[in-house]
Amino acid sequence: MPVPGRNVYSDDDIESIWVGGAPVLDSTVTMVEYDPAWPALYEREADRIRRTLGERVLVLEHIGSTAVPGLCAKPRIDILLIVPDVDDEGAYLPALEAAGYRLVIREPKDGHRAFKGPDTDVNLHVYSPDTGEIERYLTFRDHLRADEADRDLYANTKRELAARTWTYIQHYADAKNDVVDEIMGRAREAKSADGA
Repeated sequence: MPVPGRNVYSDDDIESIWVGGAPVLDSTVTMVEYDPAWPALYEREADRIRRTLGERVLVLEHIGSTAVPGLCAKPRIDILLIVPDVDDEGAYLPALEAAGYRLVIREPKDGHRAFKGPDTDVNLHVYSPDTGEIERYLTFRDHLRADEADRDLYANTKRELAARTWTYIQHYADAKNDVVDEIMGRAREAKSADGA
């Protein structure tokens, strides 16, 4: 799932943040209809992460399209993990690796780390508490859960873009920025109107 408000990445940017080199897609993106098993897959991973990190888990949320009932998605569970200090990798990286997670993205300037899961297709996004990503991810997810028109708009955009060939999966994510920004504008207006 794209991070609302995030910049477009050049190929050099993509290569620089991937640990061990960015995987080349050179294909279309696999998109499937919503699977009611996705929340249970998230819960299984969440339990593993909580057992692995204990009190170092400040926030743990199911995010991305697999967290929105009725929304098509890449069959990959996105998880948001907030730890006390993302730059203190020694406090969480060895434990996650021992549990089978593999660090794939390190973005020091954005305070973001991403891991792949051990036995489920997972993107585990790790941040510090002071990041604006928490609000953006959760606002976007919650709005899509509640607003059928924007959920349909996002699904149609995803299907159209997924049918194109992309060198890197990040190019596909970046191509969604305009519709994500549009939806985020409405999501924030709705949130303000609700007094949240």
